[in-house]
Amino acid sequence: MSKATLADRIDQGRGVKPADLVLKGARVFDLITGDLVESDVAICGDTIVGVFGAYEGREMVDFTGRILVPGFIDTHLHIESSLVTPFEFDRCVSPHGVTTAICDPHEIANVCGLVGINYFLEASALTLMDIRVQLSSCVPSTHMETTGAILEAADIAPLMDHPRVIGLAEFMNYPGVINRDPGCMAKLEAFKGRHIDGHAPLLGGNDLNAYIAAGIMTEHEATTAEEALEKLRKGMRVLVREGSVSKDLHALAPLLTERFAPYLCFCTDDRNPLDIGEHGHLDYVIRTAIALGASPLTAYRMASLSAAEAFGLKDRGLIAPGKRADIAVVDRLEACRVEAVFTAGVRISEAAFAARKVIPPVARHSVKAPEAFAHHFRTGGKRVETPVIGIIPGKIITEHLTYQIAPEDGDKRPDIARDLVKIAVLERHGKNGNRTTGFVKGFGLQRGAIGSTLCHDHHNIALVGVDYDDMALAANRLREIEGGFVVVEGGRVLAELALPVAGLMSLEPFEVVRRDLIALRAAARGLGVTLEEPFLQLAFLCLPVIPHLKITDHGMVDVDRFEVMP
Repeated sequence: MSKATLADRIDQGRGVKPADLVLKGARVFDLITGDLVESDVAICGDTIVGVFGAYEGREMVDFTGRILVPGFIDTHLHIESSLVTPFEFDRCVSPHGVTTAICDPHEIANVCGLVGINYFLEASALTLMDIRVQLSSCVPSTHMETTGAILEAADIAPLMDHPRVIGLAEFMNYPGVINRDPGCMAKLEAFKGRHIDGHAPLLGGNDLNAYIAAGIMTEHEATTAEEALEKLRKGMRVLVREGSVSKDLHALAPLLTERFAPYLCFCTDDRNPLDIGEHGHLDYVIRTAIALGASPLTAYRMASLSAAEAFGLKDRGLIAPGKRADIAVVDRLEACRVEAVFTAGVRISEAAFAARKVIPPVARHSVKAPEAFAHHFRTGGKRVETPVIGIIPGKIITEHLTYQIAPEDGDKRPDIARDLVKIAVLERHGKNGNRTTGFVKGFGLQRGAIGSTLCHDHHNIALVGVDYDDMALAANRLREIEGGFVVVEGGRVLAELALPVAGLMSLEPFEVVRRDLIALRAAARGLGVTLEEPFLQLAFLCLPVIPHLKITDHGMVDVDRFEVMP
């Protein structure tokens, strides 16, 4: 679409000249009044210029019988965790009505630092959907892990005025904030007065007050209505998360009312192509919220207007003159089946995707772990009392369990009868060769091993298994394919997905990734795994800022004490 001038927008808005594009015959969902109003929508270039009236246009599209709603805004996600590049993420997600995605590229930043952030900044200017970037605040997330890069305030501050940047991404090191860690203080001071995103699971009371007083505005880690309500009352915007692993929508359903909607948003944090294909993206979240009792006005406000206001995106969130022409066409509000999408006035289509410029990926050959052997997965020690990570399905919070596991010949072995299987983390950035083993309960694994280089947020090699030879094979295969997911049994690789871009993203179309994820999930179930999404669940077991017990290449981490266990 040609570049429109200010004069063009005024003349087309008045109707004295034909609009570039007119959407006719549909009803507009007015998020101010909650009314459905039959109206033309006139678009000049990338901007809506006319609504609640009749218009003529050089191009006119008939959407009789359909409803026009503002494009959806995902307020927090990591595109890398969708397992595809930003360009394939665009293809995968925008047809579901998502026209803006606010991303934190800290996954790739933990592997290759500013190279990864700059890749996202450059790519974000080329996608059809509007990708906005939050500058990664915690690389690494804590001092208790080994990453491929370390970013200090001086590294990211020069990017704060980049036109694609909103502010500082989720501040996961909340103990560092409330205890005034010098590195945390430097970043908070550098971004003072700008948007700072939060990440403070289970934080409350005076510690929460201190965290918010540091300038942190939004939060997506509330997992109960009580926790979310405290954060709302203290002035935070709460981002209600419904991802592939973290599913908080049902727990927060009591707050999904028109009273709270102006201060609530939706985020995915994160959904993979398989879940998107099976269920959807924010369209799925909207229809699920309505099914749980939210009014359509509540759900659609949270998905667009409230999100735009929370992040200072004043040019979107409504179908109104002067707003960016981000529009989703749906059949019914309750069903939220998206039939067409316009982003900045461009209709989403394969031809539009094909017309984009695409830049080459970065961070190839990033898996530099030494060869693994079976004996690396033995767990020594004489103490029978053993800490065990307890998985809570649908949550990234874990239980800190304790089991009696007696060593045999100097090794604590997996015990499948009690669902106590081995978990291991191997450093893969070529820094120190660290190896850690421990125990986890909740996979249901009976045989073999699964492995991943998607391992939040340090992205070392994470493994779960009951057979040490299979665990070694999984680790070595991940090195050969430049990272990804593998399922191994009896000395054979049963299924795999190569993620050669930083060990996080595929070079293939999202349809291929979806197909491979189906095979991986089936192979994992064949080993006895009972989790719906075992690979991303495994990744979050390694994130030492989520209570209560986690594991990194430094050891088992007691998150409540914020220390590596002896």
